[in-house]
Parts: sequence; structure tokens; C-alpha cells
Amino acid sequence: MPRAHVLPHVTVAHPVPFNHQKYGIIEVSMPSHLVCFNPSCRATYPITEVIYTCPKCGGLLEAAAPELAQTPAQLKKIWRERRMNNAPIDQSGVWRYREFINFLGDESHIVTLREGNTPLLSGPKAAKYAGLNHVVFKHQGFNPTGSFKDNGMTCGASQAMRLKMRRVACVSTGNTSASMAAYASAAGLDPIIFIPNGNISYGKLAQALEFGAKTFQVDANFDQILALVRTLAGKLGIYLLNSINPFRIEGQKTIMLEIMDQRDWKVPDWVVLPGGNLGNVSAFGKALREMKALGFIDKMPRLAVVQAEHSAPFYHYMKHGGSGEFASVTKPETLATAIKIGDPVSWPKALLEITTTNGVVEMATEQEIADAKAQIGLAGIGCEPASAATLAGIKKLVAAGVIDKTADVIAVLTGNVLKDPDYIYKYHTGKLEAPDGSFIRSTYGNQPIEVPNDPDKIAALL
Repeated sequence: MPRAHVLPHVTVAHPVPFNHQKYGIIEVSMPSHLVCFNPSCRATYPITEVIYTCPKCGGLLEAAAPELAQTPAQLKKIWRERRMNNAPIDQSGVWRYREFINFLGDESHIVTLREGNTPLLSGPKAAKYAGLNHVVFKHQGFNPTGSFKDNGMTCGASQAMRLKMRRVACVSTGNTSASMAAYASAAGLDPIIFIPNGNISYGKLAQALEFGAKTFQVDANFDQILALVRTLAGKLGIYLLNSINPFRIEGQKTIMLEIMDQRDWKVPDWVVLPGGNLGNVSAFGKALREMKALGFIDKMPRLAVVQAEHSAPFYHYMKHGGSGEFASVTKPETLATAIKIGDPVSWPKALLEITTTNGVVEMATEQEIADAKAQIGLAGIGCEPASAATLAGIKKLVAAGVIDKTADVIAVLTGNVLKDPDYIYKYHTGKLEAPDGSFIRSTYGNQPIEVPNDPDKIAALL
């Protein structure tokens, strides 16, 4: 697809008077459809067609923007009231906002594990470390399988059910595989997972195995395996549930809606998140554009994406102005395996969202990520290594004067602290080896102390 991009036009309908008999599953004023993201194409396709990219130009696809039957004030009230309802779709922090997910049409297809509903957590010690007066973490590790992937996977699995698919597949360095295995098994589907051999934490692999996924460890990197699996999926009639699937993005949009709802619709100055395959920034930006166009917010926060130093193709692309050819990283390296991706499929969407929000892209070293992770832990919160890229990036952006120390900042933590326990133990004991063979300094190490069975000697240490 062409490398130059202009902002696609978001069309919305004028709100109509609220009809209490209509606010069931989804209310839109026209049938849903898929749209080619490429602004020079913008071809449309039925929502029920099994495609991931545009057959005409090869561009990414996205679900059409919602056209709502209620006013923002009405929907904000409905969404708050649904928190008190015991219906599974209302208890879900994704499907509670179903008017913004305008593709399903029939709640009988919905596969939910009560995803979403993740907290905003203040981290004073982490803020001080980064040079901020205050920072709040949106902790997606509170999801059913411990990562933000659940927000998108509930939509992807639901679409698979609607399409009557029986087998679903993904390529994953960890979190996607855990999430897909759980949602597929919950729906009675057969999950098939492809992972780079030796490049997944046991905490994440254990989830995929426990949830019954057929797991293939391939001697290739993430990007090579994704190309392989896209070929297999087309030949064998398997539904692909990586972030190239536009319905995954629709589910992940609701993270931004939930943040705004939790803040009583007060827009922060910044939303900072880690960047791997760039599906999350694509989803966040889409949500923000749609919320602003529909009148839910009057401005947009700036988005900041942070990549790992040796898996940072988007950072280098944006550093050179975000134009010309996008250069992938052939051999991406980082201990933060969730963002170890050298050829992010969603980069064109991420480019739009960073441009639209006047955002920035930063990168962090292995040492910076490890130290930031330890600081988040000292705030009593904890996260997987990739999540800590947010705080590492914030620290650099504050030092550079890009983020003001008084700014209102939301930092997204994408995964649970127990996703990669080996990383934590090795950091605190001085045994964490970087991809280049050097050892990460235990700057904030907390090594366990071996003691004899002697109360007096232990008391002396205390």
C-alpha cells in the first residue's frame, strides 16, 4: 500500500431522541461494514467477509465508525447504569460500551469472560522516579488472562462465532496466545498457536497450554511466522486472531472509553503505552477520534508510544519524519518479549493516530525498562517487562522537556506482574542477561537473604 497517509474522514450521524425500547445490544443508524484504511482506496466490504486486508490494494481494514442513536449524555448515563446490572454483557468492561462496537448485531455470538473493568492506580514513587508530580497507571493486567489482549479477543472470538468458524489461530510472543486460547476454549472453538521457538516466557506459555491450545514452536521470528500463518489460515479455513484482525482493534478501543468513564470524561494531557505490533495505539487513537467526532470529549490527549531499543522500527521511522519507506528490524531483540516485534503490521494506523494527537514515539534500553519495572513494583503495583517501557519512556520524555512535570499522565500497563517471573528473579539477583550477553545492573535489586535457623542472628539483620 502507499506509504503516504492522510487522515481518513470520520462520518457520524446526528443524535436522535433516545428510545428506551431500543437500547438493547447495539444501536446504529446503518449496517456495519469494513473499510479499507488506505485513504486512496477506502473500499468497503461486508462485515461478514473473512478478510484481514483489502483485496483491492492490500491495505489494512477497520470497522466503520459508529453512528449512534443516542446523545453522548444519554450513553454516559446508560453505561454507568449497566455497571449495576448482572447481565454478562453489562459486567464486561468491553461490551458495556457496545454502542461503540457496531459490528456484532446479535448478543448470542458474544464470548465474554468479564474482561475490562481494570483499575486506575496512582503510583507516587513511580511518578517521582520519572520526574512527574503525579502519574496514574491503567492496569490491564487485571484482565481475565492478565493482559490487555482480552479486550480485543472478546470481540475477535465473538466475530469468529458469528462467522461459524471452528478453528482460530494466532502468532504470539505470549499474551495474545494466552488470551486467544482462553476465549476460544470458552467458546468451544479450537485454538491453534504459533510461537517463536524459545522466545516466550513460561508464565505465558503455561496459560496457552492450560487453556488447551495446540501449540507450535517455530524456528523463526514473529514476523516470519505471521506471514506463514496467514498463508495457512487462508488455505485451511482457520480464522486469524492477531491484531491485523480489525475486530480485535474494536475491542481494544474500549480501554480508552473506560479510562474516560473512570475519569468522569476529563481528558488527560498524555496517554503513554508500550509499542510492539502497534495495535493498541491504533485502537486508542481510533477511539479518541470517534469520541471527539461524536461529542463525548472536546479534545484529545497526546499519545506517546515507547518501544524497546532493539525492537524499535516505528521509533526510527518517526524520528526521520514519518515519511518514505518503513524499515522493519530483521532481528528484533529485547527481554520485554511482548514488544519484541520488528515489522509491526499496524504501523500505518499508528502513524495516523500519533499524527492526529500530536503524539510522540520514544524508545528505552533494556536497563531503563528493567529499572522502571522495579520502580513500578516499589509503588506496590507490578507489571510485565513490556509494560514498564511506559515509565521508562515517560522518564526520558520528562527529562527532554516533552512532557511537563505537572502534566496529567495516564500510563498503560499492558500485562500482569506474573507473566514473566524469571525476569523479576534474575533482575533482583543480578542474573538478568541482556540479548547482547551483558548483564542488566540490579540498580534497585532486592535479593533474598540466606540466614541460619538462629533467631539472634536473624534479629541482628532486622
